[in-house]
Amino acid sequence: MGDVLSTHLDDARRQHIAEKTEKILTEFLRFYEDQYGVSLFNSMRHEIEGTGPPQAQLLWRKVPLDERIIFSGNLFQYQEDNKKWRNRFSLVPHNYGLVLYENKVAYERQIPPRAVINSAGYKVLTSVDQYLELVGNSLPGTTSKSGSTPILKCPTQFPLILWHPYARHYYFCMMTEAEQDKWQAVLQDCVRHCNNGIPENSKVEGPAFTDAIRMYRQSKEQYGTWEMLCGNEVQILSNLVMEELGPALKAELGPRLKGKPQERQRQWIQISDAVYRLVFEQAKVHFEEVLCKLQRARPAMEAVIRTDMDQIITSKEHLASKIRAFILPKAEVCVRNHVQPYIPSILEALMVPTSQGFTEVRDVFFKEVTDMNLNVINEGGIDKLGEYMEKLSQLAYHPLKMQSCYEKMEPLRLDGLQQRFDVSSTSVFKQRAQIHMREQMDNAVYTFETLLHQELGKGPTKEELCKSIQRILERVLKKYDYDSSSVRKRFFREALLQITIPFLLKKLAPTCKSELPRFQELIFEDFARFILVENTYEEVVLQTVMKDILQAVKEAAVQRKHNLYRDSMVLHNSDPNLHLLAEGTPIDWGEQYSDGGDSGGGDSGGSPCPSEAATLTEKRRRAKQVMSVVQDEESGLPFEAGVEPPSPASPDSVTELRGLLAQDLQAESSPPASPLLNGAPVQESSQPVAVPEVSPPASPLRHLPPGKAVDLEPPKPSDQETGEQVSSPGSRPPIHTTTEDSAGVQTEF
Repeated sequence: MGDVLSTHLDDARRQHIAEKTEKILTEFLRFYEDQYGVSLFNSMRHEIEGTGPPQAQLLWRKVPLDERIIFSGNLFQYQEDNKKWRNRFSLVPHNYGLVLYENKVAYERQIPPRAVINSAGYKVLTSVDQYLELVGNSLPGTTSKSGSTPILKCPTQFPLILWHPYARHYYFCMMTEAEQDKWQAVLQDCVRHCNNGIPENSKVEGPAFTDAIRMYRQSKEQYGTWEMLCGNEVQILSNLVMEELGPALKAELGPRLKGKPQERQRQWIQISDAVYRLVFEQAKVHFEEVLCKLQRARPAMEAVIRTDMDQIITSKEHLASKIRAFILPKAEVCVRNHVQPYIPSILEALMVPTSQGFTEVRDVFFKEVTDMNLNVINEGGIDKLGEYMEKLSQLAYHPLKMQSCYEKMEPLRLDGLQQRFDVSSTSVFKQRAQIHMREQMDNAVYTFETLLHQELGKGPTKEELCKSIQRILERVLKKYDYDSSSVRKRFFREALLQITIPFLLKKLAPTCKSELPRFQELIFEDFARFILVENTYEEVVLQTVMKDILQAVKEAAVQRKHNLYRDSMVLHNSDPNLHLLAEGTPIDWGEQYSDGGDSGGGDSGGSPCPSEAATLTEKRRRAKQVMSVVQDEESGLPFEAGVEPPSPASPDSVTELRGLLAQDLQAESSPPASPLLNGAPVQESSQPVAVPEVSPPASPLRHLPPGKAVDLEPPKPSDQETGEQVSSPGSRPPIHTTTEDSAGVQTEF
């Protein structure tokens, strides 16, 4: 590999790549600086005016489930240097970075891992044929002949391949189809989480960056969705540079590659990965410099906005009125002829799989809580409650249990419409809906946890506890129905805008875009950082189609099959102070209610050293327990819905409860429907809802702050890295290759 890179990426070519990267980054970062002021103004205006989506009924988890292991197990990994397959102990921590250890002993001894893979931008492939097709398309003219040796030989029939258009690829295989399915669900969850790398609670930097990406690509005549808008800002920037740099580099180096087709493919993958790493480092430096510059200027910009908010708004409205008068006739004709007839078809294609997915989330949540209730009855009540609740708290992040929900989005197609509206892929919509599903599941689980914990403070008996769990479940499901309806409608509106607005801008560009500079004179120089003609023009175009989109979603909301609330309906909350319950310390079910929780309290009176040792021992126990939760639960809980449990030791005390449960289970044997099928709300009380004013982050496990090192906690992939981040022995400086050193550790970049 070193020979390939030294031959085709010598110093002169690296310098040429650096210069082209510099040019692209400089041009993009000008867009970013422009959008930063607009985004800051919009954020401050939003805070003052207080506009926002409907208030949520469910609570959201303010303290994320950190220091948890999502999944662990063994994988066979292909080593590219010696072309051999090696067994690796692998685990996925709460931040979804796949960590690869030499073996489990190395993990337990805290030996640094061989690699930590950040899977943003990757695709999970389950067959070598799929992989070879993508590799062949990446370097035209290198398609292997029938019967020739392929680029990769898998020792089993169950491979899993992580493919990236620019970065290195990772090859794994499993022994059985069941193992392949399991790891596929896990890796897809990793990709889904890492792709969603820009935190939504970033109210200024996030929108400024995504708007700058859109504006930059439109300046290159590239409209429509972009599949590589995934990962954190530096990863997205690297993808942006490679999108421009890659074709020229491929045309230049492709003909110079030697050997058989599969060897030339392998060489190109190595070259592309090395260039991607060079671009990544350069993009990281430039982006951080510009971000620091803008953050230093932010206080002065905020002072101007606070002082002149009314004047800025007036100036922007005046500009918008002039632009509207100019483009409205053309835009309305374009919407009427080219967009309006297709909105119902697009909406229907989105709604069917999305509604099925959210219904599945409801069903999974109902089943898990009902199974837990059965087990509490038959296995000792509160003594076992902590064990089951600790597992339930992780339900939204359990790749296998959530897989049935995520799979509902896979049939999403925009046949015919996809080409018409220049939608490169539907994956962006699938993953966004799946992330919403995970958020709503976690909100439902956390609300259930909070209400149950409050109920336990009353010291209920086992029989009372069973009734309380059932009552709380019903309340949470009503709240879930309302919130999931609001989330879906917002998702549909955003998806329709994301599909139609670029199409409209492209249609209007030949007659409108050249006329926009003359509107610049309408903006006062003092406000030029907060009002841009291009952004105002896009807002006017959006307004021309927004009425049709809102009307289409409103009409769909009254259709019984879609299970949506009408916008005019308000579900009143019977828990006006519910949000106050979530203000305290997070609930530790394992400590408070499990069998081991009581015994752990005796260490508090000992000396510091024994207490610290006991704490570390407990963390070891819990880390191992959580690490194996997926494998241990394959057979489900001891007693599940629809399975007749054995007679309890005291039948008279639970006969009534079992009867109640049996009735509820029979009623819910078919998929539970929303109580608002026709938009008629089921009101719990007439008291107004009271929820926190601060909007919850889209994903409670996204962009976590670095925590204190904990014994047995796996390394965390940096939010500023892509591909892999590796801890290697010693303190050698990183080099930009993917080779392994003499110790067998992949070097970082």
